[in-house]
Amino acid sequence: MSKRDIGQEILNGIRDVKAYKAGTKVLRVHSLKEPAPPQIIRSKLKLSQSAFAGLMGVSLRTIQDWEQGRRKPSGPAVALLRIAEQKPEVFMQLM
Repeated sequence: MSKRDIGQEILNGIRDVKAYKAGTKVLRVHSLKEPAPPQIIRSKLKLSQSAFAGLMGVSLRTIQDWEQGRRKPSGPAVALLRIAEQKPEVFMQLM
């Protein structure tokens, strides 16, 4: 395995940003799709609301609010939902 040169990687990144701002380079952009509703993800994982709340690191009330449409997940919760949906085997290893 080759050793990384972090300093050079940072300099290359700075050069890329400068080139993008000057209009001479197009940067790669990744779009993340919204995860399915929490209730659908939870049912696919065959978890109770309580177990799902424990794995997500939120309260049971939060899961209930998400599933009943009173609140929407945000930030890290959306990222965890995306993992639970796209990589359920990784998510279930948290148990």
